[in-house]
Amino acid sequence: MEQFIAFASNNGMLSAIWVALLVMIIVTTIRMQLSPIKQISTQDLTFLMNREDGIALDIRKENEFKAGHILDAISLSSDKISKNGTASLEKYKDKPIIVVCTAGMSAVQIATNLHKSGFARVSVLKGGMNSWTSAGLPVVK
Repeated sequence: MEQFIAFASNNGMLSAIWVALLVMIIVTTIRMQLSPIKQISTQDLTFLMNREDGIALDIRKENEFKAGHILDAISLSSDKISKNGTASLEKYKDKPIIVVCTAGMSAVQIATNLHKSGFARVSVLKGGMNSWTSAGLPVVK
């Protein structure tokens, strides 16, 4: 313990960076747990689509969508959603919507916007299409 204290006092900048990173990880984890937008697995997506008529909303670019997408997914790029809003999705307001992007990162912002627009059951596919294809699940071209 004495060595740790000596290291921290001799390397103030490194210690401060370490503490800042630790706090950021804790805050991010808490925010994810409290967020109304949940990240779901490929298995949960399949369950929502098959049992609850869930909608997979693919926000990737059109060429990526055509290269391979989840069966029955709706293609609506994030640019179109930003420009036109959620008018084209109003008929799915009562159904679970799972936002899918390439790696699961950019889908969070779109899902948050959908939730703010009144879509109550919005989720994000954890890992995006990368997790879907790496799990060996089928894609449609």
